[in-house]
Amino acid sequence: MYVQHTEEVPQTPPARASAGHDPTTVERGSFCTARCSCGWSGPARRSRDRARTDAAEHRAAP
Repeated sequence: MYVQHTEEVPQTPPARASAGHDPTTVERGSFCTARCSCGWSGPARRSRDRARTDAAEHRAAP
């Protein structure tokens, strides 16, 4: 029998927000990605500042 280690367990997608957006940044290795509770995900960027800008632009979008 194979036992899954915690780092191998797939992450559950964020719950969908009923109103508004709640973008955050997630670091993975040398890249940073902006993600939102609505399911949106920006491109992976080496620049953390650019990923934060992507998140801010998404929050401001209608």
